[in-house]
Amino acid sequence: MVHNRRGVVAAGNWIVDHVKIIDRYPDQDGLANIQSEQVSNGGSPFNVLKDLARLGASFPLKAVGLVGDDENGRWIRSQCLQHGINADALQMTRLAATSYTDVMSVASTGRRTFFHQRGANAFLTRDHFDFGSTEKIFHLGYLLLLDALDVIGQDGLTGAARVLRDALAVGLKTSVDLVSSSSPDFQKIVHPALPFVDYLFLNEFEAQRSTGVNIGNEIIDVNALTEAANKLLDLGVRQWVIIHCPAGVFAKSIKGQTCTLGSLNIPPQEIISTVGAGDALLAGVLFALHKDWTMPDALQLGVCTAAASLFSTSCSDGVIPCKDCLKLAEQYDFRRF
Repeated sequence: MVHNRRGVVAAGNWIVDHVKIIDRYPDQDGLANIQSEQVSNGGSPFNVLKDLARLGASFPLKAVGLVGDDENGRWIRSQCLQHGINADALQMTRLAATSYTDVMSVASTGRRTFFHQRGANAFLTRDHFDFGSTEKIFHLGYLLLLDALDVIGQDGLTGAARVLRDALAVGLKTSVDLVSSSSPDFQKIVHPALPFVDYLFLNEFEAQRSTGVNIGNEIIDVNALTEAANKLLDLGVRQWVIIHCPAGVFAKSIKGQTCTLGSLNIPPQEIISTVGAGDALLAGVLFALHKDWTMPDALQLGVCTAAASLFSTSCSDGVIPCKDCLKLAEQYDFRRF
């Protein structure tokens, strides 16, 4: 039974981020100055598992995926071991180098731009998964950035959809995150997976691309968020749809429960980088889901974990223990959303 299970398995894009803090984002052919740089974790499973560890997860954490047989791949595995993450199923391949991303983050705003090398992640297939486990939640990310798993078969299912179906078959709850791709096949890749997803995480751009509902950009239309969530639930999402944006987060359940919570109103001058904020929110919600918290409490931890991540140039180094994340809500007000 699911309620007897413990732990989170996370799979998908394992990435080394080369984060560069720059003074401005230049026009094409222009120049920007690099003020500082560092190497850190990147990609959904890497970020989420490290965030869970930093939140103080007392349950097992397990990594699944592919890295290259190279220095970056060995660094990823060593990071997992350092944070108590089981890396036995994080396999090495000589088919490609470990995936990496050059992240350009503007110092004055925290906004970032990504230059990505897909690397070994492109070769991750259903054959790399074995769900004979006792964990409670399986997380997969990012759809639209996993070449082999994004392939649509003759039955209309993607490789990712089959993996998620396998996870459900052995009693795991499933969680999925998307990437903000401009692919013309966005819906063709995403929609087949939805009937096998318990908890779907996506930002406002991805929600709009998934449903065709105009949600807005700077000003978010909450009615449109509800419409988009309803469409995603109608397409098969089994439990919750969670849509997040800089202004806050909105969730709706298959039972009709809705919850909206603004982000913490952190002064712009205190924000070091927004890299990894979405994954931090997801990790906070998964932490709460593992403990069977209510939707409002889960969203609050998600928002507070995302806020904590803003105080570091890397995806996860700003994340602090759960109780300390929640204390940020006492220091900063929630935005109206």
